[in-house]
Amino acid sequence: MNQAELDKLVEAPNSWHMVRALAGIGLMCALLIVTTYELTFETIKQNKAEVLERAIFKVVPGAQSKTTFIVKDGQVEKLQGESNSGLKYYAGYDDSGKLIGVALEAAGQGFQDIVRVLYGFSPDKQAIVGMEVLESKETPGLGDKIEKDETFLKNFEALDVSLNESGDNLKNEIIFVKNGTKANPWELDGITGATISSKAIAAILQASASQNMPFLNQNIENFKQQ
Repeated sequence: MNQAELDKLVEAPNSWHMVRALAGIGLMCALLIVTTYELTFETIKQNKAEVLERAIFKVVPGAQSKTTFIVKDGQVEKLQGESNSGLKYYAGYDDSGKLIGVALEAAGQGFQDIVRVLYGFSPDKQAIVGMEVLESKETPGLGDKIEKDETFLKNFEALDVSLNESGDNLKNEIIFVKNGTKANPWELDGITGATISSKAIAAILQASASQNMPFLNQNIENFKQQ
């Protein structure tokens, strides 16, 4: 076999064939991703709705029923159907139909990523009476203690969010303190080993409560209409 014949045997593959093969693989992968998304979208949506439903009744202790409200043109209205825009307020009622609390979502930067929480506000106690983490990517074994540390979660049995005399802001800011040093009802006792994550929860609640508590108190009569 001469050199020319050897060169022909080891000739580089046609680049067009390589490009075509890669394009075909890419198209197939894209199709699989889209198909998987379409097939699982409704299931994921339903699962999130169920998680939220359970969380609402958990952060508003004693609630037996709920009504969802939205704000439209500055006015509180009952949500008719579904809406993916705007902040929703979930009013919780006891067996007699009495308003006992309002749950709302809040979010902010944690150690790893955005942390989403749901918390419950009691108008009678002027306090946050429950908090549930809805979404978090905090470090397993450390940052994720904000979801399950019993001592930390006790902060939200009655976290003071009462208003100042003018009613336009909190009387006292929600602040993080080192574990075991909480002395006031508006302080959030942190978690040893998960300082950044527990500080993040304090910041998230402070930002949300300072904005929403004046509005909730001003419009509390609207939420009483189940």
